[in-house]
Amino acid sequence: MTATTFGSDGARAEQARARRARGGQARAPRERLRRKSFGRRHALTILGFLLPAIVFVCWFTYFPMLQGAHMAFRDWNLWDLTSTPWVGLANFATILSDPVFPVVAGNTAVWVVGSIVPQLVIGFLVALALWRRFRLRGLYQALVFYPWAVSGFLVGMLFRWMFNAEFGVVNDLLMKAGAIEAPLPWLAEPGLAMVAVIMANVWYGVTFFAIMILAALQSVPDEVLEAAAIDGAGTVRRLFSIVIPYIWTTLALTVLLRVIWTFNSPEIIYAMTGGGPAGRTHIITTWMIQYTQQGSYGLASAIGLAVMAVLFVFCAFYLMAMRRVNER
Repeated sequence: MTATTFGSDGARAEQARARRARGGQARAPRERLRRKSFGRRHALTILGFLLPAIVFVCWFTYFPMLQGAHMAFRDWNLWDLTSTPWVGLANFATILSDPVFPVVAGNTAVWVVGSIVPQLVIGFLVALALWRRFRLRGLYQALVFYPWAVSGFLVGMLFRWMFNAEFGVVNDLLMKAGAIEAPLPWLAEPGLAMVAVIMANVWYGVTFFAIMILAALQSVPDEVLEAAAIDGAGTVRRLFSIVIPYIWTTLALTVLLRVIWTFNSPEIIYAMTGGGPAGRTHIITTWMIQYTQQGSYGLASAIGLAVMAVLFVFCAFYLMAMRRVNER
């Protein structure tokens, strides 16, 4: 009796397992179909939310970029849009053969180097000063970082008034200090005009370097500096042997990023001198704006395409440097 009951119970258990297995096999396709449909609905929902942003970026960024690249290979003049023939590389040849091009290229190099080096040095010194703990440190940081929130065009307009030859504050201070005897025509003299626009850009860009370098300095371990001080290393030795090597990657990335921005920022020069006097403060981007104002959109687009090519090279270096930093 017991054996018979045990055998029947085992048979019923086997049948139950078989039914569960068949039910699981039957449910498996439905579960896969349900997961598949859920994944498709989820993807369509995400696409629906992203679609307005994608359309906005493509319409206002990539479409004008492609249109400008197309115009660079045509004789596109605003005053005669009835005929825009394909000219190939003629616009680029016109730019390179223009006698103004060497002057503009030299001005661009002076503009970038003359702006970046003082910005790096002064920004580093400001960051070192703000790295120490003192009263009202937060207030000083806010005052130092404030210029970065101001528009570059507005900065150019302010410095244009400051360097005015007749009633500018710069000439007034220099005369009161006895440095000059007569007002200097800062924005009318070619050499002085370039110095003036570079000084304005240095004032504007020091803040960026100070922000980035201060953030890097705050990551330097205090234990390492204290150990070096106990071993007898002075302030200068600690600076060049510990601090600078520790933040070297941040310094290099900051300089590279600022070079890209300075190369492609015409607003200060445009607001102060408009590229004058006699084109002596023109850089590549202000030169492009001049062609745009003249209606020569084909030549301006060719310059813009050349600027994009140069910036792509700098961006490639920046991305490679960032990849090395992430790998570390």
